Amino acid sequence: MTNTEIIQSLYAKFGAGDVPGILELLSDDVAWEAWNDNWAQKAGVPSMQARHGKAGVAEFFAVAGSMTITDFQVLNLLAGGNDVAATIVIESGLPGGGSYRDEEIHLWTLDDLGRVSRLRHYVDTAKQIAAWGRQK
Repeated sequence: MTNTEIIQSLYAKFGAGDVPGILELLSDDVAWEAWNDNWAQKAGVPSMQARHGKAGVAEFFAVAGSMTITDFQVLNLLAGGNDVAATIVIESGLPGGGSYRDEEIHLWTLDDLGRVSRLRHYVDTAKQIAAWGRQK
């Protein structure tokens, strides 16, 4: 399978609610939201916190499970080298009553074995902070 096909299968598993299937596509030491300086992380946005390893990613999906996603569209996948970028539209209700609609880029990095080794969500951090009811 190509890197693009791997990421397509990951989104299909996400759509089916198959978190164990997603975890199978990850390297054991996957870096999830590994940033040096991210305002949403500093503000405590739960979905944007840095996580490591498959257990950390499972924590992310527990947070995602608390959201009411009403629209999720993968618009395009762009690949180069070991990276696959996905352009996304998402609309979601949040615990506590917040909500947002955003256009995002998900940047996936795969290792030489075809396993996801890193993910970063490129989002409107101000929109995320406001929706989650956090302030910087």
